[in-house]
Amino acid sequence: MVVAVNKDNFKQEVVEEKGVVLVDFYADWCGPCRMTAPIIDELSQQLTGIKFVKVNVDENPDLASQYQIFSIPTFLIFKNGEVISSLVGVQSKEGFLNELKKFTD
Repeated sequence: MVVAVNKDNFKQEVVEEKGVVLVDFYADWCGPCRMTAPIIDELSQQLTGIKFVKVNVDENPDLASQYQIFSIPTFLIFKNGEVISSLVGVQSKEGFLNELKKFTD
């Protein structure tokens, strides 16, 4: 399941989370974001030990600015509260899996 987060719960849901968290920075009007959403949903159901969250950049401009999100979709991978990787633009399922494998046991 992909959890929608905002400025009020981002710290709790992402920064304070132990382990790997994939954050999807998106907007409802973004075509590439809509193309990628089903892949993220599928991965969130298949992969255990990884938390999946999404942040609407239109509703959370401060978070987008804080993490220097200039293009969407952008995916940040956090581990123990630190950004360890980023992916920009549409990604394939295999692309996500290859990147996530680098940071999981």
